[in-house]
Amino acid sequence: MKPEPENSGSEPKRGRPRALLIAGPTASGKSALGLALAEKLGGEIINADSMQVYSTLRVLTARPTAEDEALVPHHLYGVLDPSAVCSAQAWAEMAIAKIEEIETRGGFPILVGGTGLYFKALTAGLSPMPPVPEDVRAAVRAEVAADAGAAHAALEKIDPEAAARIGPADGQRIARALEIHRATGKPLTWWQGHTPEPLLTGDLLKFVLDPPRDWLRARIDTRFDLMIGEGALEEVRALAARELDPQLPAMKALGVPSLMAHLAGEKSLEEAISEAKTLTKQFAKRQSTWFRHQMIAWERLSAQEMESQIQKIFSFIDDFGLTAPH
Repeated sequence: MKPEPENSGSEPKRGRPRALLIAGPTASGKSALGLALAEKLGGEIINADSMQVYSTLRVLTARPTAEDEALVPHHLYGVLDPSAVCSAQAWAEMAIAKIEEIETRGGFPILVGGTGLYFKALTAGLSPMPPVPEDVRAAVRAEVAADAGAAHAALEKIDPEAAARIGPADGQRIARALEIHRATGKPLTWWQGHTPEPLLTGDLLKFVLDPPRDWLRARIDTRFDLMIGEGALEEVRALAARELDPQLPAMKALGVPSLMAHLAGEKSLEEAISEAKTLTKQFAKRQSTWFRHQMIAWERLSAQEMESQIQKIFSFIDDFGLTAPH
């Protein structure tokens, strides 16, 4: 009888993971890390950043360059006009479709971005929301545009819990809560009380970049200066010429309001740049806090050096026996 092989003590390799997810605050180096991994693993990158879905502001939203996009397939970058609103649920549905498309080719999806709610919608699910008729949506948004304060007061009467979470200046979220109530007769918080279902299941490799705060702040300053030199102001000038609703997400992208104020003659360029840098640092801090509280089970990468990040990720990848296709 043939003897059993000795136990080496090592765990058997796991099956191939379905996707690699990389989250992190703005300017933390997510795009470069995702590209490096995609090249090593034969992967395809899917955008998970709420501003990079829009077709304008490539420079100001730090979208991958055209040269980077040519190195490996990139998906869901610049796919929507800035006049559109992309919800987390809508993005998650687009992302699932792309993941399944990549899987049919035998590719490996790598999702990269800084919008925590996008990742949550994909991996944990969001409370189901009913469709809102277009006439209801248009009427509510016109009311909010005319008087956001009155709209917020109306929200306090029908859904005080939602109103407490939504600031009186946040016209987009006020409108969303009001239109849900008007379309269904039930408040937003009622719908949010339903147990969500994740859209993406299976083994996932999940990492959050968590670089040192001082390093990140210095990187934000340097990157914004580079953006100005690469045409960010010209991008904002072209966007301003469209005279879109200032409550649209693309109009609130980091740097847009500040640079628009400069173009309107309300601030010097130096003042606009300084303000934009400060707001970006504040946003990065909020992102990091959100990731720490909401992504507790994700692996954290605190080193800022690319090689250290890749080595740590590869130590996890090795457990799956995942290698680049030949």
